[in-house]
Amino acid sequence: MQIYGYVRVSSADQNEERQLLALHERGLTDRQIYMDKQSGKDFNRPQYKRLVKRLHPGDLLYILSIDRLGRNYIEIQNQWRILTKEKGIDICVLDMPLLDTRQGKDLMGTFIADLVLQILSFVAQSERENIRHRQAQGIAAAKARGVHFGRPERPVPENFADIVRRWETGELTVEEAIDHCAVSESTFYRRLREYRMIKK
Repeated sequence: MQIYGYVRVSSADQNEERQLLALHERGLTDRQIYMDKQSGKDFNRPQYKRLVKRLHPGDLLYILSIDRLGRNYIEIQNQWRILTKEKGIDICVLDMPLLDTRQGKDLMGTFIADLVLQILSFVAQSERENIRHRQAQGIAAAKARGVHFGRPERPVPENFADIVRRWETGELTVEEAIDHCAVSESTFYRRLREYRMIKK
């Protein structure tokens, strides 16, 4: 029997130390632990795929909590079935003792584990949707306050008026005018509209 651990954080700036510490306390070394820094919306993750290929019947997989496995209700249950039924491994979810497939392999134990899994995977997906909803609300509120997202626009040069005049008189082509301004074509035309409105 081989023992493995799986760690997932949603982004590169999140801290995985709590998960690693929990796995190290179970005696796992870093070589036994697979880690992805990626969203839990699906299972298309490089380290998770590598881990699944290594698994053989009788192996044991530790994860700290079910939402570290994933946050999609249907896919969590599908992966659980693949791991426990098709791969024939045991899974131990450290913060939920009822989700330890080594225990209660009789009908009642299996029923309880399946029920807990359904509840927790539902909660994981609900939390993901709540996070997305809160983010959307936060972005909308910030935009209402005048906060701009994305890269700041490159300013037009101080001699923009002269460049426009030379373009309008045919001294410069539009491509040359855009090159002189060192901005994108869409920014050039937007600033041109703003400039003409100010002139009015």
